[in-house]
Amino acid sequence: MEINKINSLVELFYKKYKDKKKLTEQPFLKCLKDENNKFLTWEYVENHISILSEYLKKILSKGDRCILLSENRPEWLIADIAIMNAGGATVPLFTTYSEKDYEYIINDCKPKICIVSNYNQLKKIEKFISEEIKVISIENINQKIQSFEKILEKYSKKEEIKIFEDYNNKISRQDLACIIYTSGTTGNPKGVMLSHGGILSNCEGAREILDSLIKKKTPVFLTWLPLSHSYEHTVQYVQISLGAKIYYAESLEKLLPNMAVAKPTIMTAVPRFYQNLYNKINLNISKQKGFKKKLIENTILLGTKRLNKEKLNFKEKIVNFVCEQLVRKKIKKQFGGKLKAFVSGGGALDQKIGEFLNSIGLPTLQGYGLTETSPVVSCNIPGKIKIETVGPPFKTNEVKIADDGEILVRGENVMLGYWNMKKETNDVIKNSWLHTGDIGEFTKDGNLKITDRKKEIIVNLGGDNISPSKIENLLCLNEKIKQSFVYGDKKTYLVALIVSESEENKKQIEFYLQNLNKNLSLVEKVKKFKLIKEEFTIENGMLTPTLKLKRKKILKKYGEDLEKLYKF
Repeated sequence: MEINKINSLVELFYKKYKDKKKLTEQPFLKCLKDENNKFLTWEYVENHISILSEYLKKILSKGDRCILLSENRPEWLIADIAIMNAGGATVPLFTTYSEKDYEYIINDCKPKICIVSNYNQLKKIEKFISEEIKVISIENINQKIQSFEKILEKYSKKEEIKIFEDYNNKISRQDLACIIYTSGTTGNPKGVMLSHGGILSNCEGAREILDSLIKKKTPVFLTWLPLSHSYEHTVQYVQISLGAKIYYAESLEKLLPNMAVAKPTIMTAVPRFYQNLYNKINLNISKQKGFKKKLIENTILLGTKRLNKEKLNFKEKIVNFVCEQLVRKKIKKQFGGKLKAFVSGGGALDQKIGEFLNSIGLPTLQGYGLTETSPVVSCNIPGKIKIETVGPPFKTNEVKIADDGEILVRGENVMLGYWNMKKETNDVIKNSWLHTGDIGEFTKDGNLKITDRKKEIIVNLGGDNISPSKIENLLCLNEKIKQSFVYGDKKTYLVALIVSESEENKKQIEFYLQNLNKNLSLVEKVKKFKLIKEEFTIENGMLTPTLKLKRKKILKKYGEDLEKLYKF
């Protein structure tokens, strides 16, 4: 399939469906929460998309917005494609938004339709929905609200209505596909307008990387990031382009047992997942003794050498073979046994964690992007991994470094703009180049390396620029530290909030911090810290849905505590 010749995400699905239709078995989507142990077939999904499209077409005009508020499930994808097929644009909402965010987004985008999964989700937005907005539910709620089941029952009667025989071929690559609101780490969310062509160009770039791993076999994906996030939203269309089988995970907590069931070929996740994984594996390693511990140490050492393209001598080759059989294969089996690669995106992956995962037999590709670029800009290539970088840019976009070090991106993948925000759009897109807000450089081999984030930089009293995320990542490498938050803007030194289970861990953390500070520059050293037990979570508003720190929210709650660290 030549994706550059595809005009829309809808066309992408229907062309892949026609390919799959030729096969006798065509499993496509499966929700692991569902007790029904059956896959939904491509035929089933296409039929539901066509019927729902026909119903929506009677309500939506081209470009009309349609809210989609649901947990990850097959109906999410069905609704998304049906909305676009009917000429509309999807506005996906996180199920973890605050009431203020729901109110703002609904008032901002003025949807014609709101699709909710169930009554629990409807309750979150019910009071912000006017009578003019049509509400549709995935599950049956009540007689007043049209549900998927009722629509399918009514409109599947072909004598009553002519169902789409094919996809809507009037959609172009330049047309609006969706409006994805940023997670709102600062102020109100911004509605990022992404085109069909923007997401398709990402699919094309991803295919070039993933094809070498799949080798014409049907890949298996396990999805757990919210589909409302730009990263996972685009990944689902990459999955379609590959003709993949897709499992929807039960939850983050059940991710590892879900992997054992799904046996994914490829899995995408954010840095926080890999950090937690690193801490869990490291904790198990620390409990080993004697021969087992030595074997694991050799696995990491020799695996890192291979990653860095260092030659192994004869003895090391033999030891590495033993490590492969006794350690790496065992670890791979815990993750389903068929994993070809983890793909990390949505934030910076700590180099140490990336090297560690690759060394123990869990190939990890780090990528880079942002919502405004649909979202991927670059990614490491299998067999050519440089984990300290985010790989070379996709061939479908251009990247250059501005005089001040800022990363600029140009291409079809760049957003159409911010919804209802002309000034803000013009502030970041200048002469067709998107100003990312990230600082970076190119390595000699053409890989992109992120060095800082403009917006998150701490500027101390001496005028030094400090990246808090770098130090936070280093702190969280310690098994006693669950999370951390570094503070010190306009201050003489840095302090931190450290989330740990017990006050008894304080001395161990102090010792770790002393050693860490030895390897940090003078301005990066953390002089004092405060232990807290409450974790930063999505539920308490301290994390975005993709597990990034909401710095303003944390400061609002703990600002006084942090300031006290400067008084003693």
